Amino acid sequence: MNSSSSVPRLVVAAPSSGSGKTTVATGLMAALTARGLAVSPHKVGPDYIDPGYHALASGRVGRNLDAYLCGPELIAPLFVHGARGCDLAVVEGVMGMYDGAAGEGELASTAHVAKLLRAPVVLVVDASSQSRSVAALVHGFASWDPEVRVGGVILNKVASDRHEELLREALDPAGVPVLGVLRRVALVDTPSRHLGLVPVAERRAEAVEAVAAMAAQVAAGCDLEALVALARSAGALPGRAWDPAEALASSPPPGPSSAPVVAVAGGPAFTFSYAEQAELLTDAGAEVVTFDPLRDERLPEGTRGLVVGGGFPEVYGAELSANETLRRDVADLALGGAPVAAECAGLLYLCRELDGRPMCGVLDATARMDARLTLGYRDAVAVSDSVLAPAGTRMRGHEFHRTVVEPGAGAAPAWGVLGPRRRVEGFVQRGVHASYLHTHWASEPGVARRFVERCRTS
Repeated sequence: MNSSSSVPRLVVAAPSSGSGKTTVATGLMAALTARGLAVSPHKVGPDYIDPGYHALASGRVGRNLDAYLCGPELIAPLFVHGARGCDLAVVEGVMGMYDGAAGEGELASTAHVAKLLRAPVVLVVDASSQSRSVAALVHGFASWDPEVRVGGVILNKVASDRHEELLREALDPAGVPVLGVLRRVALVDTPSRHLGLVPVAERRAEAVEAVAAMAAQVAAGCDLEALVALARSAGALPGRAWDPAEALASSPPPGPSSAPVVAVAGGPAFTFSYAEQAELLTDAGAEVVTFDPLRDERLPEGTRGLVVGGGFPEVYGAELSANETLRRDVADLALGGAPVAAECAGLLYLCRELDGRPMCGVLDATARMDARLTLGYRDAVAVSDSVLAPAGTRMRGHEFHRTVVEPGAGAAPAWGVLGPRRRVEGFVQRGVHASYLHTHWASEPGVARRFVERCRTS
C-alpha cells in the first residue's frame, strides 16, 4: 500500500460535457478494482450522482473535490483523506477541462483541481465527427496552461478501424500518447435526468450492468498498464490529510458526552449528500443513523435531530406522501423544536405539499415542479441565527433544481444570496433550517458542532 500523500493518481478530463468522462472514469475504476487494486474514487465539482456510480465501481465511498464550495486550500487535504490506504486514485473531471465557476477564472475547474493535486490528466475526446482535426484539439488543450500536464488521450466513440487509424496518424506528431480507443457501445449509455445520470439508488440492477459494461469496454480498449504508470508519475502532495476531528477542534468544545441520534434521510428519494457531512456529525458527537423515507414508517429510535439532503423527491412524490406515519413523525419532531437541516429536496419534503400531494407540513409553503432549471454556484451569508450557524456566517453553496417554492408566513429567511442578483432564500423557524442551497460542511465544520450541540439541548 502507498501512503495516502503519495498515492498514484490521475484526472480524467474532456474538452466538453458529453465526451465520455463518466464512462472512462467509472470503467477505469471498475477495471482496476477487478485487478485487485484499491481504487479511491473522486469527482470534481458539486455532482452527487456520478460518485454513486464510482462507489459501485470501486467499492469505496465516492467523494467530491469542489474548490468553490470548500476553497482551493482544502482540495489536497480532502483528497488525501479520501485516498487513505488506497493503491491508486481516479478523479473524474467536470464539464470541459478549463470550465470553472462562472466569472471566477479557473476556480473549481478540472484543470484547477488537477494543478492543486499535482496530477497528470487523461483527456477523453469524442472523436465521432472528426479525424485530423483531433490533433489541433488535443494540442490546444495540452498547451493552453503549461501547469496542466496532459499525459495521454483516450479516443471515444470511434466508428471503425479505419477511423482509428486516421486519428492515430493525426495525433502521432502531437506528442500526446493515445492510451485508449473506445467504440460506441449501447450498454454503456445510461439514462439521464436534468444534467446528470439517474442515481444508482433508483436503478441499482441496471447500474450494476452499466458499470460492468463500462469496465469491460475500458479494459478492452485502454492500455491499463500505461494508465497506471501515468498515475504513478504524480509526485507527493505536501501537507496533511483532512481530519474531521481536527477540523472540529477550532469550533467550541462538545457538551455532555451523550451521543444524540441524528437521523439522515437516504434511500432512492434522497441520494444527495457529501461523505464528509456524516463524518463531521459523528466526530462532533452524534450517532448518525440513516433511514429511508420511502419505506420506514417511523424515524429511528431516539432521534434528536434530522438531516434531509437533496435528491429527486418529485419522482417519488406519491410514495413520500403515502407514508403518512413518517410524515407525522417528522412534523412532530420539527414542530417540537428539534434541529432539522434540509437542503433542496429536503426543503420540498418539509413543505405543506409538492405538486398537490401532502408532504410533512413543517413549513407554511407549497412546492411544485417548474420548467426552468435553476443552476449555479452561490455565495451566501446567513441572515438569521439558526441551528447551523449564527447570522453573518458566510458559506458557499450550489443550487440545482426545477422546482418553485411559494412561501406562506411565519419563517425567517435562511440565506442572503450575494452577487449581482441579491435575494433572500430558504426558511428558518424553530429548529428548522431549510434551503435550496447544497453546502459542503467541510468548508465550515462549526455547523456540524453547532447542530449536534442543539440536538443535545433541544
